[in-house]
Amino acid sequence: MIRRAMVLAAGRGTRLAPLTDTVPKPLVPVGGRPFLEYILEFLHAGGIREVVLNLHHLGHLIEQHIGDGARFDLRVRYSWENPILDTGGGIKHAEPLLAGEPFVVANGDSLLELRLQDLIAYHRERGGLATMAVRPDAEAARFGLVELDATERVRRIAGVPPGVSGALRGFMFPGLQIFEPAIFSWMEPDRVYSLTRVTYSRLLAADAPVYGFVTGARWINIDTPDARAAAERTLAERGFDYHL
Repeated sequence: MIRRAMVLAAGRGTRLAPLTDTVPKPLVPVGGRPFLEYILEFLHAGGIREVVLNLHHLGHLIEQHIGDGARFDLRVRYSWENPILDTGGGIKHAEPLLAGEPFVVANGDSLLELRLQDLIAYHRERGGLATMAVRPDAEAARFGLVELDATERVRRIAGVPPGVSGALRGFMFPGLQIFEPAIFSWMEPDRVYSLTRVTYSRLLAADAPVYGFVTGARWINIDTPDARAAAERTLAERGFDYHL
């Protein structure tokens, strides 16, 4: 059972400006509700009971809105960053709140319509250090291609490491992943760095066990005005099912 998660919620959301000049991206309304509420409900439906939110841009508004998480039946804690530390640095900075147990990491601007328990079960079965949810996408390369071998091991991300042999299949990474607590030993403190470009590159270069969970699940995100409008249409048409 995995009961802890982190939601990456510190970014400025510049592509949604000027809206995000006054509203932090995770609180941008979609379907009449702050998008972060959908993410918290998704995590709770998957058995998560403790959530860490990293905060920077307008983080006080997120803290005011979510509070201690009790109304979502969650215990929510906050990891403040100044300066902002990017995805890898932000997770490492939150180590005191996450260490000792495996944990889920979710982006604060996107959702996958899948049963989180299926991803958790897959992670447990494979016994890897990290598991990335990945999905087929015609524009996967635009997001930084995640390439898997025949055993579902992740072998290359955005072309790194080079020189990998064998047949590989390419997918996009929508930001949902699971880590064992040993991940922190691969991460340097007090630095600004990307999880995919730095931490995953180290793991793959060292042949550490990183797996991909392939899913055709519906993905919505609010990263741009067009994406947010599409998310509005999706939620209006048929909602979002966390219990598939």
